[in-house]
Amino acid sequence: MLNLIRKKAGSWMVKAIIFLIAVVFVFWGFNIRDKAKGTIASVNGEPISLDEYNRTYDNLKEQVRKRFGNRLNDEMIANLGLRKQALKQLVEKKLMLIEAKRLNFRVTDEELEAAIISIEAFQTDGVFNSRRYNNVLNSIRLTPEGFEVEQKEAMLTGKLRSFITENVKVSDQEAMEYFKYQDASVDIDFVLFATERYKNIKPTDDEIKSYYEKHKETYKTKVRLKVRYLHFNPDSFKSEVKIDNDELLDYYETNRQEFYTPKTVEASHILIKAAKDADAQTVEKTKNRALEIMEMARKGKDFADLAKKYSEGPTGIKGGSLGAFKKEAMVKPFSDKAFSMKSGEISEPVRTSFGWHIIKIDKINEEFTIAFDKAKQEIREKLLIQKAGNLAYDKADEVYEASSEGDDLGKIADLENFTIHTTEYFTEKEPVKGVQDGFKFTVVSFNLGLMEISDIQDLGDGYYIIQVIEKIDEKIPALKDVKENVKVELAEEKRDEKAKTDAKAFLAALKAGGSIGSLEEESAKSGLKAETTGFFKRNGSIKNIGFENEIVKAAFLLSKKNNLPDDVIKAKKGYYVIRFKDRKQPPAAEFPGKKKNIVERLLQQKKYQTFTAWLAQLQSKSDISIEDGFLE
Repeated sequence: MLNLIRKKAGSWMVKAIIFLIAVVFVFWGFNIRDKAKGTIASVNGEPISLDEYNRTYDNLKEQVRKRFGNRLNDEMIANLGLRKQALKQLVEKKLMLIEAKRLNFRVTDEELEAAIISIEAFQTDGVFNSRRYNNVLNSIRLTPEGFEVEQKEAMLTGKLRSFITENVKVSDQEAMEYFKYQDASVDIDFVLFATERYKNIKPTDDEIKSYYEKHKETYKTKVRLKVRYLHFNPDSFKSEVKIDNDELLDYYETNRQEFYTPKTVEASHILIKAAKDADAQTVEKTKNRALEIMEMARKGKDFADLAKKYSEGPTGIKGGSLGAFKKEAMVKPFSDKAFSMKSGEISEPVRTSFGWHIIKIDKINEEFTIAFDKAKQEIREKLLIQKAGNLAYDKADEVYEASSEGDDLGKIADLENFTIHTTEYFTEKEPVKGVQDGFKFTVVSFNLGLMEISDIQDLGDGYYIIQVIEKIDEKIPALKDVKENVKVELAEEKRDEKAKTDAKAFLAALKAGGSIGSLEEESAKSGLKAETTGFFKRNGSIKNIGFENEIVKAAFLLSKKNNLPDDVIKAKKGYYVIRFKDRKQPPAAEFPGKKKNIVERLLQQKKYQTFTAWLAQLQSKSDISIEDGFLE
């Protein structure tokens, strides 16, 4: 399946494309290898392997790491429940595949190929690029075969989802109700009891001591390490490297493909789109349009200007230029034609799955091989880096083999005349400074015992041997050591309590007074100012307050009859007491312009809810077993 795609390879890509593919398909946990050696769960008799689980879990973890960076640790992973999420994904996937099979859903090779070549990440200027396809997959450790299996499964479950949700509809009444709900606005009066208002709070020593005793665990220090290490930098070994001409020649002969450049053509094209499954009338109509443009180009009209005016591909804005490309870099009909043309020639329309292409050959670059004399310096530099790296590793290995548990790395360094480096104290979440991969250095260090020597570590700028020489365990410090911090935090808590108490008393007075003017009267008694927000919507910022969800929720529960909330509202600046002022519905005249987006949003929500409910029901009727203790 898709042999043509798999046979053709090569081209550059950018990190954004790698990330795009990883995100699009992370749900299924890719990287198909051999079937797992162990079963950790089963769904209606279908096994879920440990290998499947590990891939899915690793992919989930990678996505979370993209959000949290190196702050991600085992505690965060546990709190996020990634292990349970991974198993949940696999169970749901297995359920859907079993049901799709039961309902006789199929994905043909033609459907699969069409889906893959339509993915923008695999295209160059709107044309599927098989080399980019292979390179993108290689970069995230996927094989084309494995990717195609998983893509086919994703398409199967997509068909199942469509089948389950195809009858979901959104009525005009539902859309109108949503419009009235979402676009309604409310106006309130408010008084803020800001915590910063209470500046004269000074905790006593007894209060500080009591607070410390209740919260002493929060002041516990983190484990800290001090380590020393040897750094075997390949750059420092370059002077020891000897490279003779025979080595250079041997490398050249063995790796001639590195110095060979195949034939390329530099071309421009004008694309007139026509879907692969377009009807005959559309195909003929688009072809005739392409023929008209071709005639203009052949009669002397500037090709770049024609591309800017007529091309429906992304390269149109730059005159249709595709730059230089190899034959295998483009889909076959396009490449076959381009590589059969002469420089300056303009082709008749060529049909691909994207539509009709008019191709103009700007330049032909014949294949060539860089001569040995010109390649020598490049080879020398490559071998120098390689050999220096090998020498650095060999020396690190020699030192590591000579050491044993309990050895002092400093003494070893003295014997070998190496420079020993010693860090400052650092915690589990701090990268060690002066090392290219400081976070990995930290992880390795915290996996060592006191005076234990690490294996050889490749940290990006050479090889390291690490030894923990001091460890300060976590401890609860004495009050005298953290008294100022305790004092500050206790003062903040007391300010918060005072603001809350005053706000509650204020609200109680309002409710007791019952008059519409009591808000202003009571605020004046407290030396505060009553303010008005003006109208705001559920998802908008509130004038004079900002974004405060709890205030929004409370405000939309109020009415003229019930104009005060049940309780005060805590926000970033302190506690708010609010009073309903007015509410208005959105103008009905705005509904037609917003209806389409509202219907689409509600439809997606209803489809999700429908499918989720169906999947839960399916799961409740299924036989799902998980190995005892697997997630413990």
